[in-house]
Amino acid sequence: MAGLDGRHRDKGGAISKKHGNTKVGTLRKEYGPGFAKGRRSDMMLKTLLAETKCESLHEYLKKKHR
Repeated sequence: MAGLDGRHRDKGGAISKKHGNTKVGTLRKEYGPGFAKGRRSDMMLKTLLAETKCESLHEYLKKKHR
């Protein structure tokens, strides 16, 4: 079941977050082709967050992805 900010509930109801090893290309499927524009699709989320000084995907989406 889809949750907030790309998080999903497992069968026990817990919400999981995107892992740092998720690739930008995978996130583009969910957030559109403009996500992390100018960056390679094989870039890891943790690298994107470090480069943009964001602590989470949620923060990145609020600040950078408009």
